[in-house]
Amino acid sequence: MSPQSHKNNLTPKGIESNGYSAGKTMTKETRNHSSPSMPWFGMDIGGTLCKLVYFEPKDITRDEADTEVETLKNIRRYLTKNSAYGKTGHRDTHLQMDDVCIRGRRGTLHFIRFPTSEMGNFLALAKSKGMANLVTTVCATGGGAFKFEDNFKKEVNMNLAKFDELDSLIRGMLYIETTNPHECYYWSNPTDDSKCQKVPYDFSEPYPFLLVNIGSGVSILAVYGPENYKRISGTSLGGGTFLGLCCLLTGCNTFEEAIELATGGDNTRVDKLVKDIYGGDYGPFGLPGDLVASSFGQMNSKDRRNTVTKEDLARATLVTITNNIGSIARMCAVNEKIERVVFVGNFLRVNPISMKLLAYAMDYWSKGTLKALFLEHEVKLSLSL
Repeated sequence: MSPQSHKNNLTPKGIESNGYSAGKTMTKETRNHSSPSMPWFGMDIGGTLCKLVYFEPKDITRDEADTEVETLKNIRRYLTKNSAYGKTGHRDTHLQMDDVCIRGRRGTLHFIRFPTSEMGNFLALAKSKGMANLVTTVCATGGGAFKFEDNFKKEVNMNLAKFDELDSLIRGMLYIETTNPHECYYWSNPTDDSKCQKVPYDFSEPYPFLLVNIGSGVSILAVYGPENYKRISGTSLGGGTFLGLCCLLTGCNTFEEAIELATGGDNTRVDKLVKDIYGGDYGPFGLPGDLVASSFGQMNSKDRRNTVTKEDLARATLVTITNNIGSIARMCAVNEKIERVVFVGNFLRVNPISMKLLAYAMDYWSKGTLKALFLEHEVKLSLSL
């Protein structure tokens, strides 16, 4: 897989020229020409999950309120007064960002998610709420922006303004980090539950850094500056792999169920450890006895298979996928001579197990030279809102 270089317009001036400002308020003249279309949405349609970002303006003038159509008021009320939509749609209220500035308007960013497999129901909901009467174009990124383009046009008469997935990833990250000073953090003492905690990290001077985006699959980017990055590697073994294998092995149906099972499991009952082979540490190469030597290595024994639980299998699957991602990320960081590795993507949502594993692995195997960093938000917002 050959590296792919890309240069884009992501300097602070470039960000503001695309409608984003680090807390600055535009002039009245600029604001009046900011965007004629409300509501403002951005969509990241992934292989497993669809993420929807909705900007709710809070600085609506009296004239705007008087002329606002009832359909728009209803949509705003529906989106902001609920945290669940049907059986599978959810608004992550803990991620809500207040008092942000977009295109000269101040308001709140809401983050909504639903399984991509429910796209048909989402379009039906959008149609029933009259959204198609207000919005002719929705900005979107991710593979689903191509896959579902005809569906949007046919079902709700909407066009998709498609934005490159990796462009949107970088742009969204820069915008979020600039807007939220507590966005970036790391885990201290990740292997000690009694001492482990999230610690804020100053990411104001970030370059260079490695960006590891863990969705259904994994893409790894080396970011050298606001206008210069390249995709250097990736793997098909990502969040989609974890969920698919867990569904097969445990009978679960959702990512949340799989993580809940993994939280109560013990992977050492499934995996073969170094001490299972050597009776302890492997001293000559500095391999501790508790290190996984062979993922699922104990499952070739019928007796062992009869004793493991669904929780154990889910935990072993999570550890296997996470260790593989961490190993690839570490090798990429070493090759690029980059010390900061930022892990993002929906795989890490409600998944502190993987974050702590990655934090420990980066620190241990690099002897403290690599730093694993994380973000509070999913970042493929796109500068298209």
